[in-house]
Amino acid sequence: MPVRSLHSRNHRLQSSRATLLVVDDEQIIRELCELALKDYNVFQAGSCEEALRVYETEYVDLVLSDINMPGGSGIELLKRVKKLDPTAAVIMMAGFSDKEIVLNALKEDADDFINKPLNLLQLKTSINKALERKALKEELVAIKRSEELKSTFLSLVSHKLRTPITGISLFIQNLQAGVFDPADPTFQQNIDMVRGEARYLDQLVADLLVFSRVMVNSTDVNKLACDLNEIVAEVLIKCREEYCNFDVFLETASDPLPNVLLDVPKIRFALHQVIDNAFKFSGKQVDISIKMGSHREKVYIIVSDSGIGIPESEMPKVFEKFYQIDNDHTGQIRGFGLGLFYAQDFIKQHGGSIKIASEPGLGTTVTISLPLQ
Repeated sequence: MPVRSLHSRNHRLQSSRATLLVVDDEQIIRELCELALKDYNVFQAGSCEEALRVYETEYVDLVLSDINMPGGSGIELLKRVKKLDPTAAVIMMAGFSDKEIVLNALKEDADDFINKPLNLLQLKTSINKALERKALKEELVAIKRSEELKSTFLSLVSHKLRTPITGISLFIQNLQAGVFDPADPTFQQNIDMVRGEARYLDQLVADLLVFSRVMVNSTDVNKLACDLNEIVAEVLIKCREEYCNFDVFLETASDPLPNVLLDVPKIRFALHQVIDNAFKFSGKQVDISIKMGSHREKVYIIVSDSGIGIPESEMPKVFEKFYQIDNDHTGQIRGFGLGLFYAQDFIKQHGGSIKIASEPGLGTTVTISLPLQ
């Protein structure tokens, strides 16, 4: 999908009017189209390359393009737009209806083909039908993507839960078969193993419940003025208790941080994922530090550890759904690979950013910034 600017996405959400991109090398044609299509938001472009620049930076619902243009034909623009977004709506225009040109346009998945001079009633009807088809395509793509994500998630959950259950089940079967001798030192080791698996299973179920709530409420943002110091301290205490590791250094700014407008559950969730990862991939013999401060209308939280780090080749994947760093290829990393995906999403919803710097064997530093206003 093309990368759209945050401004244009917000504009689309706030406006009920569709946005069109009119592409023609004749300025008078573009201006007359914009005048006639006053019920829509309209962008103009005089060439294929200019149209692509607009399409990649603004949210465009439909492209209305001439076919014959110097420097790149409308058919080429159609191909490139459809490559960026297969659900894109594109209507082609031409001064003559050569059969081969029409067939080429339809072959490349043009939504309609209109002859010049334009009939405004026909044009508006064609645009409305194309937008309806686009909405249907997007809905079908969303349903398919949802089904794929559901299937992937259920498969992942099944795999994660089956491992500790299998360990506990085998221990019980061996116990019933009289394999273990309570006087044997290995018996206590197996007891400890089963307890560990039971704790792991309990944590997986807890994580599953958390993510089920997160997925349901992922788009709602309810901000209140709150103390970020308290939220970080609360998350840190929880992680210390969970990992039985209290050797963590917390450094705050010399001046108290001002209150920040935040959706507390979402920011707490995001911070927990970052701090939990620092503990998870560090063990008990390494340093973890959390620094907080403010600078130029932003507050920042920097979480650093000296753990195993992340290979450079893996860095582009860390915010993807279901992805987990597994340097030893065990397939047994705790969790579901959703934490950083939703952490990034929630922080972006606040107008903030999250960045990761890491080097294998030397640890990882995660920097979160949030606007004060």
